[in-house]
This record gives sequence, C-alpha cells and structure tokens, in this order.
Amino acid sequence: MKIVLTTLNAKFIHSSLALRYLRSYVKKAFPNVELVEYTINDVTLNIVADLYKRQPDVVAFSCYIWNIRETLDVVRNLKKVLPDVPVVLGGPEVTYDADYWLKQHPQIDVVVVGEGEQTLLELLAAYREARETGQPPRLDEVDGIAYRDKERVRFTRPRAQIENLDTIPSPYEDHLEELDNRVVYFEASRGCPFKCQYCLSSIEDGVRYFSLERVKADLLRLINHGVKTIKFVDRTFNINKKYAMEIFQFLIDNHKGTVFQFEITADILRQDVLEFLTENAPPGIFRFEIGVQSTNDETNRLVQRIQRFDRLAQTVTRIKQSGKIAQHLDLIAGLPQEDYTSFRKTFNDVFALRPEELQLGFLKMLRGTGVRARAAQHGYIYMDEPPYEVLGNNVLSFADIQKIKRVEDVLEKYWNAHRMDHTLEWLFQHAFETPFDFFQSFGDYWEEQGWSRIGHQLEDLFTRLHSFLAEKQVPHLEHALSLMKFDYLLTHKHRPRKLWWDDLLDKQELKQAYLAVQEQRDRLPAHFAQHAASEKEYYKHTLTTRVSFDLEAWIRRGEWAEGEYWLVVYFPYQEGEPNSFVVVEQDLSKVR
Repeated sequence: MKIVLTTLNAKFIHSSLALRYLRSYVKKAFPNVELVEYTINDVTLNIVADLYKRQPDVVAFSCYIWNIRETLDVVRNLKKVLPDVPVVLGGPEVTYDADYWLKQHPQIDVVVVGEGEQTLLELLAAYREARETGQPPRLDEVDGIAYRDKERVRFTRPRAQIENLDTIPSPYEDHLEELDNRVVYFEASRGCPFKCQYCLSSIEDGVRYFSLERVKADLLRLINHGVKTIKFVDRTFNINKKYAMEIFQFLIDNHKGTVFQFEITADILRQDVLEFLTENAPPGIFRFEIGVQSTNDETNRLVQRIQRFDRLAQTVTRIKQSGKIAQHLDLIAGLPQEDYTSFRKTFNDVFALRPEELQLGFLKMLRGTGVRARAAQHGYIYMDEPPYEVLGNNVLSFADIQKIKRVEDVLEKYWNAHRMDHTLEWLFQHAFETPFDFFQSFGDYWEEQGWSRIGHQLEDLFTRLHSFLAEKQVPHLEHALSLMKFDYLLTHKHRPRKLWWDDLLDKQELKQAYLAVQEQRDRLPAHFAQHAASEKEYYKHTLTTRVSFDLEAWIRRGEWAEGEYWLVVYFPYQEGEPNSFVVVEQDLSKVR
C-alpha cells in the first residue's frame, strides 16, 4: 500500500517536522511511504498532477492557518481525479474543530485529532485491512480521529499522548539530503506550562521531553550534515534549566557554524544561565525569540499571561550588551483591553530595549483558543477564514488596526532590515517624541504617497525617507541627510556607481579630502592605510561626500561637533572585512 504524506509550506526553504515524524513512525509497517513538500505559491493543478502521478492509496495533508485554503483547493480537485483514495487531514488548523471541516468539505474522509503518530499508524492499518478483506475500514476502532459515516460525522475515543517520546523514531536518521538549503525545525520537548489564551499550546497540559541522548544524537547528525539553521519549536525552551543548559553547552561545543534559534521566556531566565550564555556563547550562533506581546498588566491578566516585564527587560539588555546573541521580540496588536494608546506604550516600552528585530503581529483568533471562545466578551470581530485575523474589538477599531499596520510596514523595512540604524537613532533622539510616533507618521506618509502599492529599490528607501523628513520640516535636516549618506555607503560591499544625493564633490574637493586623509594615515585600519598610500588605489577604494557634523566623533565617542566635514568611506573588497570610514575637516587651502 502506497502512502503519500504531504503539506504546503509557506516557503521553499521551510521543511515539515510533522511529516518527518509521521514517516519515521509508520515506515516500518508501511515501507512504501513518500514524503513530498510543496509551497502555497505552487499552482494548484501542478500539485494535483504530481500527487496523481504518484498514485497513492492514502494521502495525508498537514494543515496550518497559513496553508489550509490552498490545501483545501488541492483536496477538492484531487478527489475529482482520485475519488476512491482516502484523504486524511491533520495538524493544528483542523484538530480543534474537526466537525466543522468534515461537514463543510465532503472531500475530506478523516481528520486526525491531536498527536498524530500512533493514530496515523492505526488508521493506515485499518485501510490496509479493508483493502485485503474488501470490507469497509473499521475506523471506529481507531482512537483520535473524526470521520464521515455517510451523512454523519463521528468521533472516536480521544488518543492518549505518547508519554515516552523516545519511542518515536528519529525524523532525522535518514533522508537528510531533503534538508539541503532548508531551515530545519527541531523539537526537544512537547507542550507548554503556560496558559496564554491566544495560543494553541495552552490547550495541552504538561511538558514532555525527549531524552538528552536522543536530542544530542539528532542534533549532531544534522550539524555534521551541514544544516545551516536549526529552529527549536519548543514553546518555552528554558523552562527546565538543567535540560536547557546541557543542550546549550552541547551546541557551543559542537556547532560547526550552524545557527540555532530558540523560543525563550526571558523573565524566567535564571541569572546563572544568563551569565553562562553571555560569557560562553559563540557570537552569531544563537538567536532568541522572545514573546513580549504586551506590557499592559490588565491585558496580560485577561489572557492569563504571566510576565514580569522588568525582569524581561533586564535579561534582554544583558544579552544585547554581550553582543553575542541576536534577539527577536514579538508584539501582538489586538489583545483584550489594549487600545491604540496602550499599544503605543507597549511598542515604546519594548523598542526601548533595541532588539535586533521587533515583530509586530496581529491577534489571530485561532480555533480552540480561549480568546476565540470568549470573543463576544470583548466585542471581537475577525476574519471568518484563516488566518482569522482580528478586525477590531471594543477598544480597538478597524481604523486603529490599519494605522498600526502602517507602523508594522515601515518598521519591517527600516528597523528590522537595519539599513539605516544611525539615522533612525538620531531621528528618535532629535526629531520625534517616541520611536512609535516616527514609525506611525512615516507609515501614514508612505500610504498617502501610494508607495505601498509599488515596489522599491534600496535607493528608494533613502529618498522616500528624505522626502518625508523634508515634508515634516524636521529641524536640522542636513544632519539627518549626513547620516543617511553614511548608512547608505555602509550597506554596500562595493563602491556604488550611482548616488541618490545631488551634492557631489568636484576634483578640488576630492583632492583636499585625500590630502587630509594622508595626514591621518596612522589612525586608519591597516588595509585602509595601505590603499591610501597610493592615490590611484585610494580613489578606487573610497567614496567621499559632504557631511554637516563630525560623524566619527559622534558615533565613536558621543561628541557633537557641527561644521563642514568630509566623510570618506573605505571599501576593502575583501570577504568578511567590513567597510571603514574616517571624517576629515574641510580645508581647501591645503590643495596644491
């Protein structure tokens, strides 16, 4: 009997951990099992044709909010060309409302409810028996499913959780070539101790762990294969201090350049763990994703979220100061009793920590969650179809949400992309009351100009910001322009051929800047000084522009000195070596 396990990933670089668990669990009894991954951007008919070509006896789909629409489109058409092939759906999007999915979509034969490994194995055994006997499959004897019985939907007994997770064969013992050039998702535990009412993890009780020996063996296998990025999907990786510490140490000792991402609860990260990480973590190897969601105490109480923001802030600050671990902090707009003013405060509270990345998301009213069950209490309106995004509630209007979306758009383009950090920091300090106000004002302007409907190049991000600042009549615009030039040049690996600003230097000014740099060669980085020794090499490796203050003194020493200066940026053209720069005071009298 041939089984096809499949899903539609959001992107090609993603990989499905769920399917690999299922394959590893059933392949001993059903060796003819294929795993095939598509994306939500693939053409529906192409997916149907590929599945048809494989001629499965059973096909099972893994379903999430990001792929359920496309999956159902595939299922509807697949059933037309393979009407007798059972179609099984599983995953978090269908497991908490199986009755709805079976009633609304007659092409679905079975929905797996909850943990799927043992359930799928028994379900496949029932189908195999039916093929051998010519009788209908005895689905009523398979725990943990909902299925169609003529016009009725029937549920079997709930499936008990697998207590010993090590009984699940490793999903990473073979087929590692499938993971080339992909992000790998990894699980050291299942479950979450917290009960946040917007999260599906709140439904499951307790936390279960794979043994450390099993986890280390799988990680080492992936590392040795050359996997570039491993994302742990554990909901609170650091809840078990001893367990987490041993994995951290193992990865520090064995990483070989692989990058590991963890979901961390920062306010419970112990002091000794924090000290260990800041002292021993290799730079760039660990990434922490930290869910803050809101700093409004009443909001957190209503969603049963336990959080000490003061402790979280201390942890994030310590980690950032170490310079070794990048941090991705999450916010959710639309939570109960968090109006626009409160969310502005939440944003500024968290942005003050200057995380490397700040993701601004919007509440999803997921099936099975408490916040969806009690939606009427807070006047929620939300999308009927996935991703069930909130459209408003009793304190946050649809208009407010659209305003916050404009903040998100500019935040992603400018802060999270880190294209002009120096410029933004200066604007936060000198031109806008708070960072949120900058992002909101710029986001509104971006929308008014119609830029959200057209694409952009790197240069456009700078010219559009300059246009916005000029429109707002930001004081000392010349300083902002100087910093924008600086940030623009630092983003290039090679000397740009075309510049977006107009005040270009003439030959006399370029010569004066060169002579000024010559006088300061002793304080230049080695490669810069070497190329500065030859005028021809100097011009090949540098770009000079006017600036209105001494950026070097401000960036490196915090000293402010306005005046007429030249910024000279050096491009080493060597892999791994960053651009460097020097600022020299204008003095045309030195030109000979």
